[in-house]
Amino acid sequence: MSPITTHALDTRLGCPASNLPISLSRRETSGWVELAAGITNADGRITDLLNPGELSPGTYQMRFDTGAYHQALDVDGFYPEALITFEVKRVDEHYHIPLLLSPFGYSTYRGS
Repeated sequence: MSPITTHALDTRLGCPASNLPISLSRRETSGWVELAAGITNADGRITDLLNPGELSPGTYQMRFDTGAYHQALDVDGFYPEALITFEVKRVDEHYHIPLLLSPFGYSTYRGS
């Protein structure tokens, strides 16, 4: 399993946010470098962003393309993207980044 995973829930619909494009980047001295990208499955999850052993300490950013997601549902959303920046200090831990999404708000927390 990837050391970084995500799960997106659409709180407007009360179900997983499937087909939500997501990218994962790492901050380097030259700027943000994209490491991986994917689309959430029917359960709103992406579990294969990175291979085990590919994680290193640093600052990461997960970008959720909420504009594309809402457009595909013909919903007028306010936020075109949700950017979650987080820090990896221990490479032996699992980092789960959930997103609770609605057209006019979102929230996140460190999951397990």
